[in-house]
Amino acid sequence: MKKIKIKSGEDFITLGQLLKVAGIIQTGGEAKYFLSKNEVTVNDLSESRRGKKLREGDQIKITGMGEFTITRS
Repeated sequence: MKKIKIKSGEDFITLGQLLKVAGIIQTGGEAKYFLSKNEVTVNDLSESRRGKKLREGDQIKITGMGEFTITRS
């Protein structure tokens, strides 16, 4: 499981930002298309909103891409 850190001073990261940080997409504009074509779950619930707020402890699974957890440090 890969860890994705929230920047200091912020409370969350969006799903679209996670996709960019993880190197799955290159630009934010690709997020909506990617999410419409791939199965993504956040805490075992299906998710397709690029603006979904991810907070510390959230577990994200992207079929064929891996699993991620949100951390502060």
